Amino acid sequence: IIRTGASSDQAIATALAIARTLKKQPVIAEVSDGFIGNRLYAAYRRRAELLVLDGASPQQVDQAATEFGFAMGPFKVADWSGLDIAWAMRKRQAPTRDPLARYVTIPDSLCEAGRLGQKTGKGWYDYASGTAQPDPEVEQIISDARIAAGISPGQLDNNQIQRQLLAIIVNEAACLLEDGIAMRASDMDVAFTNGYGFPRWRGGPVFWASCQDRS
Repeated sequence: IIRTGASSDQAIATALAIARTLKKQPVIAEVSDGFIGNRLYAAYRRRAELLVLDGASPQQVDQAATEFGFAMGPFKVADWSGLDIAWAMRKRQAPTRDPLARYVTIPDSLCEAGRLGQKTGKGWYDYASGTAQPDPEVEQIISDARIAAGISPGQLDNNQIQRQLLAIIVNEAACLLEDGIAMRASDMDVAFTNGYGFPRWRGGPVFWASCQDRS
């Protein structure tokens, strides 16, 4: 439920009541690009892409995510929803992107090659057989991007991948709280477990982080 400067308390309360009547799990967010759920997921997806640039394969990242408990890995999700959605967002954000920030060109190259996901029969994976399969064309695109970026791919195990993916989600959650976009930490857990495939039995990313050993 998005609260703008013109939203009355009555309007917000009515929206919350309607959501509950529809058996939805509403949370309130202030105006922001991506609001809560999409902003968290965008950070998660960017980290997944960086992991591939640094040496992991899309298959390994997806496997690590599902082993943690996600319903699907980020690259299968991208193929399912369509790579052109995030591509349009990146093009829209290009004029204001930090020039010093690391940028992964791989998904742009996939889109430019017509690999938009399941709807075109190929994206991060090839779907000619009816199931997601690795594709040598994607491997070449990844290799070319690593060479262009001057990166020698390293070895990453699934635990390292999981920790990086979770760390970036939790960090973005902290930014949402600091920016005043989310009212409370638990709102982000509600959004991410109900709408973005985060394992409910882990309680949500912020709850999960609070349970980690800091010693």
